[in-house]
Amino acid sequence: MQNEQWSSKIGFILASAGSAIGLGAIWKLPYVTGTSGGGAFIFLFLLFSLFVGFPLLLAEYVIGRSTGKEAISAYKEIAPKSKWHWIGYLGVFTCFVLLSFYSVIGGWIIQYLAYGITGLSASGASGYEQLFNESVSSPFMVVGAQGLFMIITILVVAKGVQQGIEKMSKLMMPALFILFLILIVRSLTLDNAMEGVKFFLQPDFSRITSETLLYAMGQSFFSLSVGVSVMVTYSSYLSKKESLVQPAFSVVAMNLFISILAGLAIFPAVFSLGYEPAAGPGLLFIVLPAVFDQIIFGKVFLFLFLALFLFATLTSAFSMLEITVASLTKGRKMGRVSAAWMVGAAIFIVGIPSALSYSVLADVSIFGKSIFDSADFLVSNLLMPLGALLISLFVSYRMKKDLLKSEIIMGSKSLNGVFQVWYFLMRYIVPIVIILVFLDSSGLFNLFK
Repeated sequence: MQNEQWSSKIGFILASAGSAIGLGAIWKLPYVTGTSGGGAFIFLFLLFSLFVGFPLLLAEYVIGRSTGKEAISAYKEIAPKSKWHWIGYLGVFTCFVLLSFYSVIGGWIIQYLAYGITGLSASGASGYEQLFNESVSSPFMVVGAQGLFMIITILVVAKGVQQGIEKMSKLMMPALFILFLILIVRSLTLDNAMEGVKFFLQPDFSRITSETLLYAMGQSFFSLSVGVSVMVTYSSYLSKKESLVQPAFSVVAMNLFISILAGLAIFPAVFSLGYEPAAGPGLLFIVLPAVFDQIIFGKVFLFLFLALFLFATLTSAFSMLEITVASLTKGRKMGRVSAAWMVGAAIFIVGIPSALSYSVLADVSIFGKSIFDSADFLVSNLLMPLGALLISLFVSYRMKKDLLKSEIIMGSKSLNGVFQVWYFLMRYIVPIVIILVFLDSSGLFNLFK
């Protein structure tokens, strides 16, 4: 067993939830919900989270906790003298690339927080659009902000599991909920706020299409941080005495809850003030600043919102850096502090081209995409589905059923039924779902049309 360990189950749950709850859950999922059937889409997302995301999350927990080792070593121990440990290497590589461009967005948020402190602002959506374009096109500013984001991430991970990741997750995740509740109360008290609530939650089954189903399936495991073996590493720090089912269910529930809170905080304000809802960077850096501009103490609420987004981004970044650091520090080959700084510096350097995608490298394209978008496509559409598929096959067909059962039912014999359902889903349903999502997200479906 590793020396590192979570001090409590709640610390493990909050850290896992922090890893899962990132920008995608806050600035993408609410918008897609609103444009894809509202409450009907939420219902689909909940179903797929329970029957696809939850089984995958639990599978990674089983791999990590049963061995007590980080991603690469865990696969080696379960399947020695085989090639299955390459799943661990794939997860490390995926997180490395993911954090390289994810840190760029974290840098943008830091830039906007600096604007809030210095008083720099714009007027209206067009003014904030110009401010955003100027911000991302300034090479020194974006690289410097990206570097600062990585330094914060490195400092936390370097302190270890308990004193670094767990301590900050225990602080940031409750703060995330509190900030959301404050913003929701303010948003719902605006005139015409219910139009935003209707846009977000009113069920409209006529908008459910095959494409919507595929997105709900894909989002169910992308949004839970599965497929990259991060949760293998995180669960390796969990005590053998703890149940795995409850933490996995808690993370799924918290992820859905945060997504709903995000929609309730954002859309009533957007609709109340007559703006069009948007997804992605446009929502965070253009629409919301313009919305809060028209509210009393709007600058304060915008600052709170940006702080909230930074917390969500950082807690995800901790897990991405930790999986690589853990693989380097196994067997004390390298100290944690040295590993954190070395890997963090390498990720920062690799991420510089993504940071410059909107300035000096704007004319550089890879298969018609910017460097930033190419890195995003590689991770989200290819590496993560591939990793999830391999993990589902590894657990279902390589691990011994008795070992799987002992890990799942640990703490309560009443979980035997849960194990039977979980094992059936992992063996027969989840791999098919992942293959469908992979074909769709990679664009291969278009070849058959």
